[in-house]
Amino acid sequence: MAQTVFCRKYQQELEALAFPPLPGTKGQEIQQTVSKRAWEEWQALQTRLINEKHLNMLDPQAREYLTTQMNRFFDNQETDHAEGYVPPGQ
Repeated sequence: MAQTVFCRKYQQELEALAFPPLPGTKGQEIQQTVSKRAWEEWQALQTRLINEKHLNMLDPQAREYLTTQMNRFFDNQETDHAEGYVPPGQ
């Protein structure tokens, strides 16, 4: 049986991440408070934002922007979206 975590995004017990997705304490915090489902959804949004906004991940401001968007996403706050993106099935 997979381990579960109380997901801060969905406010319910869901499958946990198998390992911290980032190094250090931030990765450990995410592993303990974010479900696998929420992390996978964030990764999809992150990819769209990087591609649409042509973010350079070597740029500290781009990384800070994504960190802000990630925290907003997990806390169910409004996040930026890739312009012109249409979810599958629409």
